[in-house]
Amino acid sequence: MSLDVVTFGCRLNITEQEVIRRAAGEGGLTDAVVVNTCAVTAEAVRQARQNIRRIRRERPHARIVVTGCAAQTEPETFANMPEVDRVLGNAEKLDARSWADDRRIGVGDIMAVTRYTAHAVDSIEGHTRAFLQVQNGCDHRCTFCIIPFGRGNSRSLPVDEAVAQARRLAARGYRELVLTGVDITAYGADLDGAPRLGALVKRILRDVPELARLRLSSIDSVEADGDLLDALANAPRLMPHLHLSLQAGDDLILKRMKRRHTRSQAMAFCDQVRRLRPDVVFGADIIAGFPTETEAMFARSLDLVEECGLTHLHIFPFSPRPGTPAARMPQLDRAVIKQRAARLREKGEAALRAHLDAQVGHRRQVLTERGGIGRTEQFTAVRLAAPVEPGTFLDLTMTGHDGRQLLAA
Repeated sequence: MSLDVVTFGCRLNITEQEVIRRAAGEGGLTDAVVVNTCAVTAEAVRQARQNIRRIRRERPHARIVVTGCAAQTEPETFANMPEVDRVLGNAEKLDARSWADDRRIGVGDIMAVTRYTAHAVDSIEGHTRAFLQVQNGCDHRCTFCIIPFGRGNSRSLPVDEAVAQARRLAARGYRELVLTGVDITAYGADLDGAPRLGALVKRILRDVPELARLRLSSIDSVEADGDLLDALANAPRLMPHLHLSLQAGDDLILKRMKRRHTRSQAMAFCDQVRRLRPDVVFGADIIAGFPTETEAMFARSLDLVEECGLTHLHIFPFSPRPGTPAARMPQLDRAVIKQRAARLREKGEAALRAHLDAQVGHRRQVLTERGGIGRTEQFTAVRLAAPVEPGTFLDLTMTGHDGRQLLAA
């Protein structure tokens, strides 16, 4: 009888699905489907509910256990679904004892979790690169964000344990490692000596020389420390791709979001990093249609794509999350929000095409993945001429692109 984990959302959830699989098995769960949910938008919750109903139709006799951020923030929503057998919180899902319990709702106070619990992961099923979770939770309270209430306050994996896990993953054959967390640039504030993310990056690069590539997940540019910038400038194995949590390009909207950077600070950071690492490529999260956003305010978010030189955009139509301050602010019409999101996506597609145009004719080191694609150092997707074993490095000349991926000889 199978034990399947269906995961939605971020890299953190992807990493934790392997711990869930192990903990649930140790807790005696069999013939079951675990749905590891995301709460970042109302659409993410809707998709989770939709998939739970589909799973019940396809697996009428299997137990369905719902966990993850949406289960933590709104457990009753899922407990009230007739398809669901159990609901577990984000801390409980990683503990085998919780899986052995049979209470319908096992969701504790995530804010009471104050220390990082290390769970070694030796492999990430279906992924060529490994994700190393070094931080969890968030101490900030952006007005649109429900995630701190799903993940709790910030806590960090000690440096020595992070290095040991990186070494273990490299020994398992992973050529690329992605440091991930909810707010990784807040790394270390809760640890003795308060090491910063840059110090952790340098330790991993120094102590795990067999690791070919180290990559960062989304960062908050205002928290980037001097060691991190130094590593970007001088460590070729730290990849030249940064995904920034920008969210908006207008200062008043940023203030209403309770973000800690200004438009000019975001632009200055991108300029500084580009001087240090000329081949860097930036991605960014941007929200379209935040409450009170005027057309002029939105235009500043559009302009930010060019002014920061953004390439890989993640666009989120604003979604009011119950319990957040932004949900109580004057809302925009949904049609306006969708239209602005479409305009931002169009801008992002144009920026990506410009980046792809500039890559044609250049030789790049590509790490192959499943499905006949690979990734350059800048995380740009490359469609291979023929399938290659995943996890292989190839030096390839970029011969063209299809608007989304590079084509290689």
